[in-house]
Amino acid sequence: METRMLNLKINGRDYQVPDGTTILKAARDYAKIDVPTLCYLEGISEEGACAICVVEVKGARNLQRACVVKVSEGMEVWTNTSRVREARKLNVELLLANHPKDCFTCERSQNCDLRELASELGVREVEFPRTRTEWLPIDNTSLSLVRDPNKCVLCRRCVNVCAKVQSVYAIDIMGRGSNSTVSTFLDEGLGNVECVNCGQCLLVCPTGAITERSEIPDVWKALGDPDKVVVVETAPAVRVAIGEEFGMPDGTQATGKMTAALRGLGFDQVFDTDFSADLTIMEEGFELIGRIKNGGTLPLITSCSPGWVKFVETFFPKVLDHVSTCKSPQQMFGTVTKTYWAEKMGIDPRKIVVVSVMPCTAKKFEKERPEMKTAFHYWQEKMGLKDEEAFKDVDCVLTTREAAKMIREAGIDFANLPDEDFDKPLGESTGAGVIFGATGGVMEAALRTAYEVLTKKSLAKLEFEDVRGLEGIKTADIDIDGTILKVAVANGLGNARVLMEQVQKGESPYHFIEIMCCPGGCLGGGGQPISNNPDIKKRRAEAIYREDAGKPIRKSHENPEITAIYKDFLGEPNSEKAHHLLHTEYCDRSCK
Repeated sequence: METRMLNLKINGRDYQVPDGTTILKAARDYAKIDVPTLCYLEGISEEGACAICVVEVKGARNLQRACVVKVSEGMEVWTNTSRVREARKLNVELLLANHPKDCFTCERSQNCDLRELASELGVREVEFPRTRTEWLPIDNTSLSLVRDPNKCVLCRRCVNVCAKVQSVYAIDIMGRGSNSTVSTFLDEGLGNVECVNCGQCLLVCPTGAITERSEIPDVWKALGDPDKVVVVETAPAVRVAIGEEFGMPDGTQATGKMTAALRGLGFDQVFDTDFSADLTIMEEGFELIGRIKNGGTLPLITSCSPGWVKFVETFFPKVLDHVSTCKSPQQMFGTVTKTYWAEKMGIDPRKIVVVSVMPCTAKKFEKERPEMKTAFHYWQEKMGLKDEEAFKDVDCVLTTREAAKMIREAGIDFANLPDEDFDKPLGESTGAGVIFGATGGVMEAALRTAYEVLTKKSLAKLEFEDVRGLEGIKTADIDIDGTILKVAVANGLGNARVLMEQVQKGESPYHFIEIMCCPGGCLGGGGQPISNNPDIKKRRAEAIYREDAGKPIRKSHENPEITAIYKDFLGEPNSEKAHHLLHTEYCDRSCK
């Protein structure tokens, strides 16, 4: 059916737009006029809560909110009259009246939408008195996120992304009028409700109301301790995003510069989480093969994303037997560093500090899970360690943003650094490990190995195009020598919920499902550089696949260091020793 086109004028010029178009979209997409907003996120937050986007419409008594009012035939709109400018400025001043005046020390001082908007609208002073008489307590209950309600402007972005995109509903607007706040059920704090620590609320927050729990001081302390051996691992999605923090184009492959910068911070070894991504593929791939051959529980669902793992533990505990028992690459890396590498180098594991640089805020929660002390238990019997001497597999987690802050603190000129390579052996990886950063990447990496292990044949083409792309749910039928393997890939927990409801009802047609907590996978993780560019995840994904294509080895089972760790330490994939060190159990959190 042909779309009806409507005629309107914007600032005196004629335009035609499809029926159903909002004034905001008409102005931005057709008239190329940037009507400012604070609360608006297309398809997610479109409630007109902030009233910054007001415009004049002929015949309307009051100013109209451009993000919610739709174009009508013959409408005449003005976006930049003195009345409009004064109203926008007034609304920003009212927000600033109750906002903390700590811009110099605020976490978001360099990329705060509110500060930028105030500057663009010419706000130079705030004449209104503060109407909130009390300062609200900061929510420090989460292991991943810190919430400062005093900096909240009630834009509802975080509420909407948590509900509409992630389907978690951990936060909402509480109270009325001037007492309204964004909070959790009974104001119990993010750490005590169903929050999965994904940080998507942080990415869309226009101010510093939600930030990650910083571990920068802990890392600097470790680096300054001469008795510690401090190693760092870096996730695949970090290398295609960290350059953005230093003014480089979106999606720049900055692997070599990132490695050089981390070495410049003083880390004793700079390793690559892609190594343990390859290790994960060996364990998870062989787990899938074992379940198919032995009639195990299907579909098998990946367990690399800690936000997703907490989601399934909380909302779908009845399907936990479908979830792979493999730890995430971050946690596998911590374990093998403090066991295999410690033995190989003759280092007391208690002296090793493992720092991971991740695109994910949920990784901070994951490293604190009580079961993530496998290396300690490995050494406990060998060294006679007492329970009170227990140490974690991974000690500190930095987001991409935190790593960039440390590099700036050290005065390192990131963009002009010469490229350097990762240290060996835990820095050797394949293209399969690299693509873990993109949605569909774990699936594709697993298929590369599963196909060749099952058929004993080499793949003619390594790219599995059907599982690539940013669609919320992707499905494919993979022909493995005459046997059809039905697979599905979901990114974003709202999409995961759709697949899990099928599994829970026993209606899932799939053998293997990959789920990533964040939209776009790790490329869009809550720890990545904050950006309003809607195409940024696509550009980061393109960089991920370019790095994969440029790798000399692109299949996990062909990584020589992976072969070595099995030969010298683990035995076979999914062996008793490998299972003890690299696998775990997940628990029902629905009643916690």
